[in-house]
Amino acid sequence: MLRIKKLDIFVLKSFLLLFAGTFFICLFIFMMQFLWRYVDELVGKGLEINVLAQFFFYSGLTLIPLSLPLAILLAALMTFGNFGERYELLSMKAAGIPLLRIIRPVVLFCVFLGGMSFFFQNIIGPRAQKQLWTLLVSMKQKSPEVDIPEGVFYSDIDGYNIYVKHKDRKTGLLKDILIYNFSDGFENAHIIWAAEGKLELTADKQHLFLHLYNGEQFENLKSQSVISRNVPYRRETFKEKHTLIQFSSEFNMVDGSFLDRRSDIKNMHEISVAIDSLTTHADSVGRSMYSDIMSTTYRGAVLTPADSVKMKTENIAVINTDSIYNSMTSQEKLKVLTTTENRVKSLSTDWDMKSFLTKDTDNSIRSHRSDWHKKITLSLACIIFFFIGAPLGAIIRKGGLGMPVVISVLIFVIYYIIDSGATRVAKSGEMNIVLGTWMSTIVLAPLGAFFTYKSNKDSVVFNLDVYAAFFRKLLGIRQSRHMFKKEVIIHTPEYAKDIEILDEISKDCQAYLETHRLKGMPNYIQIFTNNKHDDAIAEISKKMEALIEELSNTKDAVLLNLMNNYPFLSVKAHKSLFDNRWLNLLFGIIVPAGLLLYLNIWRYRLRLEKDLRVIIKTNQSIIEQIEKQQLYLQK
Repeated sequence: MLRIKKLDIFVLKSFLLLFAGTFFICLFIFMMQFLWRYVDELVGKGLEINVLAQFFFYSGLTLIPLSLPLAILLAALMTFGNFGERYELLSMKAAGIPLLRIIRPVVLFCVFLGGMSFFFQNIIGPRAQKQLWTLLVSMKQKSPEVDIPEGVFYSDIDGYNIYVKHKDRKTGLLKDILIYNFSDGFENAHIIWAAEGKLELTADKQHLFLHLYNGEQFENLKSQSVISRNVPYRRETFKEKHTLIQFSSEFNMVDGSFLDRRSDIKNMHEISVAIDSLTTHADSVGRSMYSDIMSTTYRGAVLTPADSVKMKTENIAVINTDSIYNSMTSQEKLKVLTTTENRVKSLSTDWDMKSFLTKDTDNSIRSHRSDWHKKITLSLACIIFFFIGAPLGAIIRKGGLGMPVVISVLIFVIYYIIDSGATRVAKSGEMNIVLGTWMSTIVLAPLGAFFTYKSNKDSVVFNLDVYAAFFRKLLGIRQSRHMFKKEVIIHTPEYAKDIEILDEISKDCQAYLETHRLKGMPNYIQIFTNNKHDDAIAEISKKMEALIEELSNTKDAVLLNLMNNYPFLSVKAHKSLFDNRWLNLLFGIIVPAGLLLYLNIWRYRLRLEKDLRVIIKTNQSIIEQIEKQQLYLQK
């Protein structure tokens, strides 16, 4: 029992060391990706250190649930890959400890991480998300630092466009300044040119103090007469001019109450309450719209008592509107058509507006439901990714940062594509919201179970030779023989006995060709009602392989080259597809599938006929070569 406890500590310690590193690496990568999206909101605004620290802190808290699955996947791959590479996993299994028992302490730890991820998403994440979005909105509203470039118009000061031809970096003087002041409107622009100038920020950081030297000012004057088309202007020349420009450079935190409608800043209870409120609101709006439409657009025809009596006396059951329209004059028809067109346009505009209101509410409901389920799926991803990473590491037996990183990134990219794509489709209303949010879990959970099963059974999963052999068998592709001269030969062939076996094999092949009509079309019914093997071909193949093994001990290179002509015989493919008779019959009844299998079996029969003739010809060539060799040795 003590040995098992030490093993648990060893496995858990190995995993924790790698998990700590991979978690901070993954968190750093996600934070850099998030920072890259909002770098324009941070650069050039003179934000203080405490504001930037809050931004990174809250963004880190919100990205922890997304970093945990990838960190677990990468750490599991590296840990069990190292175990496999150093033969530690093999030693554990040789001691009688199954894989599921080896990974048990790490599974419990990943379940704990999944619970912590759920806690972060449900309790800490919404608060951090709200603070983060409040910070981002505040950063967007903060004015940038005044840093006027050379040779281009600077327009970050509201109401002003400033052009500076040259800047003296040492003294701070601006040379050849052109200022367009649109604070009073575009038609009442003030244009100022100055040879030199200097720009300073006041002590209260609410204004810019502009000092201008040796320049001119042009100003449009409002026309005193409405009839007059000429607008006069005023020109002013100055030696020195000082002006204040309103410009606030302080960082002010906005009120985050406008974010309360967002679903990602709420916990599961608040999301449930919001869904109930939105559903009740949508139902009330829908009933109100329905009542309004039924009482206006689709209201029934209003008939007077006289009209009712007339319809009853004349036995009119249906009002023929076409006959009424045809009885009108051309002017009346034009008036009716114009009125109808205007009415239809008005109804279309009204319904578009109502549709927009209902769609917005439906989108909000779907977004809330998706975020409610997302808190569970991201937590389960921690456990699922471990059951993918640990078995894969045990199978590939590669540690370090090479293969595990490639596989981890590939699996996570697949997970992210499935998750984001299905969630987006579900939020658009084209898919069930529960199915779309759980799609990534539905896809990856069976994959994790499959890898765990294969690793626990020590099955070969990534052996390319196994898959190549399967597809060769499926497509009927055979390998060719490659006979090579042996370096050490213990028993030389008994050529006299081998010649007798060769003659016997040739006679068997010839007899089979005479008794079986391989070139002709086979009987469809016999193929799909037969489940017996071809014992004759199996015996020929057995004799031929034994003979090849015997003759492979020869030193004659010509003889070895002739044996390369022997084909690998398929002893079953030309008879039936399955050993189960009822399964064969089922495929025979399904005519499209049965017809394809029938043609494939006919192809195997034609190939068998060719193979038997090649065997006969090769046997004759080998007999002649053995006789030549014997005659040469006798001389």
